[in-house]
Amino acid sequence: MGAITVKQLGKAYKLYPNRWSRLREWLLPWRGARHQLKWILQDVSFHVAPGEAVGLIGINGAGKSTLLKLITGTTQPSTGLVYMEGRVAALLELGMGFHPDFTGRQNVYMAGQLIGLTVDEISALMPDIEAFAEIGDYLDQPVRVYSSGMQMRVAFAVATARRPDILIVDEALSVGDTYFQHKSFERIRQYRQAGTTLLLVSHDKQAIQSVCDRAILLDGGRLAREGKPEEIMDYYNAMIAERENSTLRLNQRDDGKLQVVSGTGEATVAAIALLDETGQAVEVVDVGQQVTLSVTVAVHAPIPRMVLGYMIKDRLGQPMYGTNTHLKELPLEDMQPGQQVTYRFSFAANLGAGSYSVATAIVSTATHLVNNYEWRDLALVFTVVNMQRPHFEGSAWLDPSIEITRS
Repeated sequence: MGAITVKQLGKAYKLYPNRWSRLREWLLPWRGARHQLKWILQDVSFHVAPGEAVGLIGINGAGKSTLLKLITGTTQPSTGLVYMEGRVAALLELGMGFHPDFTGRQNVYMAGQLIGLTVDEISALMPDIEAFAEIGDYLDQPVRVYSSGMQMRVAFAVATARRPDILIVDEALSVGDTYFQHKSFERIRQYRQAGTTLLLVSHDKQAIQSVCDRAILLDGGRLAREGKPEEIMDYYNAMIAERENSTLRLNQRDDGKLQVVSGTGEATVAAIALLDETGQAVEVVDVGQQVTLSVTVAVHAPIPRMVLGYMIKDRLGQPMYGTNTHLKELPLEDMQPGQQVTYRFSFAANLGAGSYSVATAIVSTATHLVNNYEWRDLALVFTVVNMQRPHFEGSAWLDPSIEITRS
């Protein structure tokens, strides 16, 4: 079983005003430093327990890739330390360690030895690596003729040819085709169930929330927040919106969940409820039951164009369905302070049994990154139960009609 411990980790690079300053500092050290330090990471500490899966997120430039290089030892830290237990397989920069003039097969042998496999072990695993990568005769062609997706296939197949104690994956999987991404994540899930510790860097919200037990948010080279994947991803999205001149706040719900609310506050959700066929507010609905989502919006400032959207999420925070009045071509124009608007969205709750939440967004277009008046996660929580339908698996009620022809 593998574990990762990071203590007060920091990485800084020296910036010199010109090349002569570097030479003078080296020749005349008693004259003092002639450089400034540019900190990429500062005071980052966390622990990944054996068998745990942790997602690492942050905007570009937050320090994610640098942190992974420090953890894997390809870069040395300026401060702090990293301690790891177990055999590590890392998939960082695409094709890292691959020589473009060597064939894919030759690179498999080199990459395999870098992660601790012997030549005999690699030879024994080669049929499995070929089968998983699925690039055919290209395996015996120079890597320089590979597409980025083919490089990723080979790199992932080698890194995961034998189940590691610790698997570290950067954004490399994002360049692959959809089929291979599904195949790769299925292998990651299998290794997780077998006890592999996982550190995953991705901007893919669904990947983080479906695979990881916990998420860590890096911002400006520091650990900004850590917690449940759904909460951290919601906070991350709200943080991006905040940088578009809006505000961000955290509310503790009665059920203990952390609600993220962001926006300028020029319009807010005043009331929200899920109604049954009789117009009564309900918290529990049957599979396929006809319901109405009622949302009342209060306007606090002049708004030239107002759009309301909602997203239904499962208990892991993965989106089930979402839409808005911009997509439905029903925006409201020239809203004035003091006005209230009630929206009613009627639909059949064709969802699988489980707990769901509703997030709301009041914006001016199809995205909250332009004018984010209010983004509210966990605006409503409800439960779906199966009281009348035959038993089925999954998150959606897609009952088929079945026709069988026997010849």
